[in-house]
Amino acid sequence: MASSPQDKSSKESSKAKPADERELIRELAMLLDETNLTEIEIERAGLRLRVARNISIAAAAPAVAYQPATAAAPATPAAAPAPAAAAAPDLSKHPGMVPSPMVGTAYRASEPGAKPFIDVGSKVKVGDTLMIIEAMKTMNQIPSTRAGTVTQILVEDGQPVEYGEPLVIIE
Repeated sequence: MASSPQDKSSKESSKAKPADERELIRELAMLLDETNLTEIEIERAGLRLRVARNISIAAAAPAVAYQPATAAAPATPAAAPAPAAAAAPDLSKHPGMVPSPMVGTAYRASEPGAKPFIDVGSKVKVGDTLMIIEAMKTMNQIPSTRAGTVTQILVEDGQPVEYGEPLVIIE
């Protein structure tokens, strides 16, 4: 039994083309800006796409990525920095800054509802766990690189983080 031209065109159209994917990412990024949402996730035609806005003091360059439906792809559209953020000191150059060693999702406690590993004012020693970053379904403990007092926690619980993004300031 031969397949009809309609069957072929529907099979071809179900496979997303890279240009279509880029256009979809652009549309989702614009939708984030228009609605002030921080994250959108969709799945269609075998493609799962997650576009998230990471608003932090240290603004990262926009990044856009896509992956097959097996994993979500974070994308960070450009966000206009607030005037107050422009006047803030660059925390990425602070000597007590602890950067994210990977891309993932930061968690301040070992499980939902548990006491956070650290709070502002906590005394830490080298090697103490500051938080956990989930990357590729693996929970990675982030150790303190120096002893001191936590003066700032720069990420929220469950917030996506980028490589090198400031997480904590220890003085």
